[in-house]
Amino acid sequence: MTAFRSVIFNIVFYLNLAAFLLLGSVFFAAPRKWAIRALQAWARTSLWWLRVICGTRIEVRGLRNIPAGAILVAGKHQSFWETFAILPYLDDPCMVLKKELTWIPFFGWFIFKFRMIAVERSAGSAALRKLMARGVAELASGRQIVIMPEGTRRAPDAPPDYKPGAAALYATLGCPCLPLALNSGLYWPRRKFQRNPGTIILEFLPVIPEGLPRKAFQERLEEAIETATTRLVAEGRLQLGATVGVK
Repeated sequence: MTAFRSVIFNIVFYLNLAAFLLLGSVFFAAPRKWAIRALQAWARTSLWWLRVICGTRIEVRGLRNIPAGAILVAGKHQSFWETFAILPYLDDPCMVLKKELTWIPFFGWFIFKFRMIAVERSAGSAALRKLMARGVAELASGRQIVIMPEGTRRAPDAPPDYKPGAAALYATLGCPCLPLALNSGLYWPRRKFQRNPGTIILEFLPVIPEGLPRKAFQERLEEAIETATTRLVAEGRLQLGATVGVK
């Protein structure tokens, strides 16, 4: 039954995405903030379909930790799920994402409309400099800069692999950082169409204040995210009743 529901959900999910990209084309002529609100509405409908079809719910903890205004958000990355699930909880999110996504027709065009930050990971230091410059500009507009410090999806039990981008952004932006932990990989495994029933937990952790040395920040960020994620994954597995094999 889980496999059948997963197939149905994936069909509905991508049809819903296609409808948003086509019908939402009117937002190209609208203010960017309106387009962001439409994006957040799409995220909510996607979460609703996931709950209705697959029985996969969301529990959000630590909402009181989200400050108003501009901030750096750094989160665990276990699946595609969090790339849209966190959008409704931030006022004006600016996602750091790989440049290859901008090559997708319609989808890539909206990335430019939303003014997300596309990074060419193979460009090395040049990509890092561009990330810093764009981050400063978007933060000055009052936005929340969202980055996944590991750069790619990691299975729940994979050892952490934090890249320098988040720490470099933190040092350059000179703003606090909001860490984010989750256990989405148990329910929306990476590189699989399987969607497991249960409750995905998304937790906004206490803010890391500005002004820490880069190395100290990197260590504090990794400890905060990994400690909370380990706890949430264990909680998720207890809920599932058995270990979910995510490779």
